[in-house]
Amino acid sequence: METIRPSSDLRNHYSEISRQCHEDRTPVIITVNGHGDTAVLGLQDYYQMKSELELLRTLAEAENDVANGRMASMQDTFDGIRKALMERKDG
Repeated sequence: METIRPSSDLRNHYSEISRQCHEDRTPVIITVNGHGDTAVLGLQDYYQMKSELELLRTLAEAENDVANGRMASMQDTFDGIRKALMERKDG
């Protein structure tokens, strides 16, 4: 569950907020004049959230491709993946 703290706590109690984000793995919402303004979370959680969002975008694009008949055979797909991985490895 997230915690809500005023913006002054970010300046005055940063190490406590950072520790909470990392240990509890929960975001801290920072308020300005009593209204939510910023979310603070640990870097690991940020990267995980970013990766999950990218995966969801990729899945949404794939669903759209299927719905619009843009599909390739499984063999062509795996061949393309292998080629891309080899180019990435060589490059």
